[in-house]
Amino acid sequence: MLTSGHTISLAIEKPAAGGRMIARVDGQVVLVSGAIPGERVTARVEKASKSVAYAETVAVEEASPDRRAVSGDPLCGGCLYSHIAYARQLEIKSQVIADAFTRIGRMTLPSPIAVAASPEDGYRMRARLHVRGSRLGFFREGTHDVCDARQTRQLLPASVDALEGLMANMRALGVEGIHEIELAENLDASDRAVALDMTAAADARALEGLASTAGLTGLATPYGVHGRVHVVDRLDLGEGRTVELRRHVLAFFQGNRHLLAPLVTHVVGQVPEESDLLDLYAGVGLFSIAAAVVRRARVTAVEGDRIAAADLEANATAAGGAVVPIHQSVEEFLGPAKAGRHGEDEVRGVRLQADPESRGVQLQLDRPRIVIVDPPRTGMSREALDGALALRASRLIYVSCDVATLARDARRIVDTGYALTRADAFDMFPNTPHVETVVTFDRI
Repeated sequence: MLTSGHTISLAIEKPAAGGRMIARVDGQVVLVSGAIPGERVTARVEKASKSVAYAETVAVEEASPDRRAVSGDPLCGGCLYSHIAYARQLEIKSQVIADAFTRIGRMTLPSPIAVAASPEDGYRMRARLHVRGSRLGFFREGTHDVCDARQTRQLLPASVDALEGLMANMRALGVEGIHEIELAENLDASDRAVALDMTAAADARALEGLASTAGLTGLATPYGVHGRVHVVDRLDLGEGRTVELRRHVLAFFQGNRHLLAPLVTHVVGQVPEESDLLDLYAGVGLFSIAAAVVRRARVTAVEGDRIAAADLEANATAAGGAVVPIHQSVEEFLGPAKAGRHGEDEVRGVRLQADPESRGVQLQLDRPRIVIVDPPRTGMSREALDGALALRASRLIYVSCDVATLARDARRIVDTGYALTRADAFDMFPNTPHVETVVTFDRI
């Protein structure tokens, strides 16, 4: 059995979820970083158990034609696939998705998944950076060591310039106790706001000085807000249709500026014209508002996060009333649908009715034709998925950033009377093992 510290020659077989590649030694699985399927590498074992070992590539004995030179630190956050030619990255992600559906979901996808490509440079509109002493950057994989964000090329050069200017102003103004910086900017980077995670108070004058950093339009701290801490995206969805969305610097939002419009266009393209739509985990209303504008859908949008829900309400108001925003967790919102179900054959859905005794809503009989879910990386909780399935919608569109939890939930959806009719993927995170997958389920 392999043990920590051993160096061994390995033939790399296929990709694994999470960024490593699979090799085997006497039946023991070895998950290898820095390799490509088809290569033979020399790897050093980092840790091992009876069933699996983890190793890192230290030399390439037989290189894949898809191996490319890496200019920066390949272990800096967001660079695990940077040594792999981009076209091969897309193939690997397609294989990982298919493998997860086979192993976890116990099903075969209707066709091979094509992963929509993204430019590799300057794609990120959102990022969390770490401050350690005088250094600002991303964490190196598996550590809390800070590495330079600029060399990863994920952010626009102007974004890194603004962050470095902010750090210089922090030193000049004597502002201390900042450990994390959240960055959010819009599609054309005309709005760029930051939020500071601070453990020490700073006076208002110093914070105003930080907010005046060149390239920033707003700054949020626990001790005050300066400038505009919302950014505004104007999303062109074709045929003269534009969606405008505001979002707070701390609100979740899709992070790839190059694939945002294609992703939204694809998702809302699965929504029939003038249908009743329930959007769960709606965020600031990315899919809700687009579906209302492009497909003339009647939308109920549910979001549990307080910050995102405030943006959702503002965006719904600006959209002219076609979207009803609900600030409530998905589990709480769907609870009445489960509790009130009288029989398996009963058609249930969502009609919102104001409750004068509370700020909540009540579920009434009236089936939504379409349900969109875009849950966090952990997937849908059992309560949320049970509630969504109890609605018996004719179509369920599942948007996921984690293929393992997607495949897990897909198994339950199919077992409840749906057919998986379409699967597509978008490379929202180039040079990383992450991929955004959109799966359409139609009720049989």
